[in-house]
Amino acid sequence: MQRKYVWLAVIALVVIGLDHWTKFLVLDRLTTAFDGAPSKLGVYLGKAPEARFDGYHFRPKDQIVLSDDFFRFRYAENPGAAFGLFRTVPDHLRGPLFHLVSIGAVILIAFYFSKLRGEKNEAFAKWGLPLVLGGALGNYVDRIARGFVIDFLEAHWFEKAYWPAFNIADTAIVVGVGLLVIDSFVRKEVPQPKVKTA
Repeated sequence: MQRKYVWLAVIALVVIGLDHWTKFLVLDRLTTAFDGAPSKLGVYLGKAPEARFDGYHFRPKDQIVLSDDFFRFRYAENPGAAFGLFRTVPDHLRGPLFHLVSIGAVILIAFYFSKLRGEKNEAFAKWGLPLVLGGALGNYVDRIARGFVIDFLEAHWFEKAYWPAFNIADTAIVVGVGLLVIDSFVRKEVPQPKVKTA
């Protein structure tokens, strides 16, 4: 296996690991999910109970306020895509849609990563593609395990305007896409000079 694929796997696995470690901590600290459970890991990896707490599957209990006016950690569930997109799509359509999109994203990322040649001007793509891959797989594991994604980072402006709740996987995707946008400007195709024919 080429070293670049080791790089892709390691960065993606680090993102997935951080994402699920923080989600585990969120369930432990910000919900009652693990209260009285014989195995916290069993609850985390198992199927979620029916939604019965104001639409939540796990009852929220605490929130951690980092800034009264701007930022806090608060448990949220997102059955949709990033920023809650497609959350109103019926379950029997939403599940297959997310499977298709996630598998397609993995194939696309692997294809574009295989085209990298190890040149210095590919640094943004070399970081961006694994971050997007790790973020996509991190949230995909959530959807497979429990049918929704755990979010907990909440930015707001004096309780008047809110950014949709997000998580580490979402952050990795946004940063990765940003790096790929930069890459598209840094690594423009240089037109080949036309060969004059006699």
